[in-house]
Amino acid sequence: MQVVEREKLLGEKEIPKLLLKFSIPAIVGMLVNALYNFVDMVFIGQGVGPLGIAGVRIGFPLMVIGMAFAMLIGIGGNSLVSIRLGQKRKEEAEQILGNALVCMIIIAIVLTVLGLILMEPLLRIFGASEEVMPYAKGYFRIIIYGTIFLMIEMGMNNFIRGEGNPKVAMMTMLIGAILNTVLDPIFIFAFGWGIEGAALATIMSMAVSAIWVMYYFLYGNSLLKISKTNLKVRFKIVKSIVAIGLSPFAMQLAASAVVIFMNKGLAQYGGDIAVSAMGIINNVASLFVMVVFGINQGAQPIIGFNYGAQKYERVKNALKYAIGAATMVVTIGFMTTQLFAPQMIGLFTDDFELIELGAKGLRRVMIFMPIIGFQIVSSAYFQAVGKPKQSMLLSLSRQVLLLIPMIIILPKFMGLMGLFTAGPVADLSSSILTAIFLFFELKHLDEKQEAEKLNPKAELGKI
Repeated sequence: MQVVEREKLLGEKEIPKLLLKFSIPAIVGMLVNALYNFVDMVFIGQGVGPLGIAGVRIGFPLMVIGMAFAMLIGIGGNSLVSIRLGQKRKEEAEQILGNALVCMIIIAIVLTVLGLILMEPLLRIFGASEEVMPYAKGYFRIIIYGTIFLMIEMGMNNFIRGEGNPKVAMMTMLIGAILNTVLDPIFIFAFGWGIEGAALATIMSMAVSAIWVMYYFLYGNSLLKISKTNLKVRFKIVKSIVAIGLSPFAMQLAASAVVIFMNKGLAQYGGDIAVSAMGIINNVASLFVMVVFGINQGAQPIIGFNYGAQKYERVKNALKYAIGAATMVVTIGFMTTQLFAPQMIGLFTDDFELIELGAKGLRRVMIFMPIIGFQIVSSAYFQAVGKPKQSMLLSLSRQVLLLIPMIIILPKFMGLMGLFTAGPVADLSSSILTAIFLFFELKHLDEKQEAEKLNPKAELGKI
């Protein structure tokens, strides 16, 4: 009955209402994730100062590497679990869940040991100056001990979503974000622990979220359970998990590489204050971009189901409404940042020089913000209809393939402002490329629609 209701919902309900229903939980989850970093940076900026912001920004690739491995195992394992549950092979699904958990724990231990040994040379490679190094080390020598909590919180949460419990998955993120918001001012201001206090607040919040996730699978109302018998590592299962999770893993590592290139350029052309400015700018921009990713997540099952059901008009409508909603969000983001850039930067710091540079950089970085919604939703469309190669190309074109060359080339002609301009140039170029891909894709969709009208049985046979 549930399957029939789901098919009726996705195949018949009005697209705008359906998009709203599917997007809101995803948007809340994404916004909570963005606010986690936003709040952290606000308290660090006000309680520690610009060098504290720079320290967190410089060391952020260390955290991204942990997230990449969490996605490798979490997304790869969840995809396999979904398939096994669809095949009514629950025991095998629980074996995959157990193997995924063991992999996360092993990877977390290895990353923690390597991080502690290599932290200082890595931070220097990432662009830390002598002034920023104490802050970066102070923050990340504590954060690194929370790697296991990050892996479990982020990685295992994928399985909660895969079970069809988005509210529980959302609660995982909310618990961590709320606790972090409460602990940050206590540890930074009341106890006077500075940058170390911010780090401690973060790992304690992640630890509580991780405990919540483990409780759900051990004692909660979960479909799948973690048991001792399923914790024995099976190479065949691990190999399958890694094969599926490799794509998001690679994209996350690529994002880390972009941050490293950008930080080194900022340090070279603008010094520590430029690194601090970009740290704030990214936190502000992420609030709007994360909402778009939430809309994306809501649209994907609608587009995918109706594409498979050959309801191509509904596919086009879902894409149209998703692009419209995303464009509205990023346009609001554009207008807000253009009008109130100094005030937004001022939330993080009272340093006049940093506010002035941050406001200038924020306006430049967000200049093509109104078209980003179209690019993100359209590139994800290809993933939803079973064309991951095109989706990955278009996603990487904005985040890596076009952005890294711009980071290297533009500062040679424009100095520091070239680094603030690199993102907008990549946004514009990737949007044009995406528009070309989407034009031909929609043309092909129209042809399939016409072919189905003329000969529905033949078209059905092809699919």
